[in-house]
Amino acid sequence: MARDMSPVLKRCRSLGLDPVFMGLSKKSNRQSARAGKKTSEYGLQLREKQKAKFIYGVLEKPFRNMFAKAKKIKTGTTGENLMILLELRLDNVIYRMGYARTRKEARQIVDHKHVLVNGKLVNIPSYSVKAGDVIEIKEKFKSAQRYKDILEVTDAKLVPAWLEADHENLSGTVKELPTRDQIDVPVNEVLIVELYSK
Repeated sequence: MARDMSPVLKRCRSLGLDPVFMGLSKKSNRQSARAGKKTSEYGLQLREKQKAKFIYGVLEKPFRNMFAKAKKIKTGTTGENLMILLELRLDNVIYRMGYARTRKEARQIVDHKHVLVNGKLVNIPSYSVKAGDVIEIKEKFKSAQRYKDILEVTDAKLVPAWLEADHENLSGTVKELPTRDQIDVPVNEVLIVELYSK
């Protein structure tokens, strides 16, 4: 399976991204080599796409497929729909509920068959959740030390309004589909739409 193995802090620096959005509290003090240089319009569009792909851990082909799907949705703009589709990925929802420190860890948790959606085992990180879905960690893993450690780190993190999380029982519900205002990701999706519209 293809994976992005690039060093996270280095990549954050090159994309001008705060590591907080990756679930990291580390800081990089070094400057990007490109800092202060003028970027072309295409360069700006490409950077926004790379940022979105990097934050959500999606590779080019699935990202392009998701863009095509967002284009077909009749309501809202393509860019906003793309961000909502990315936000509804199962690995991202696990991360948002606070059951993983980073999206990469959430992806691993899903991969390792720890997650149930509506009582059924789902081990596909890109699985798209819907409003009303109940997501929980499998009973046999609930008492694992791993989740106690994770909750210690993520407990103070705010769960978005469109989700409901019960940290006692390691479960949660998708109350509604998120709106673009509820997605705190520093990506200008308009530039991504412009890039793909060329």
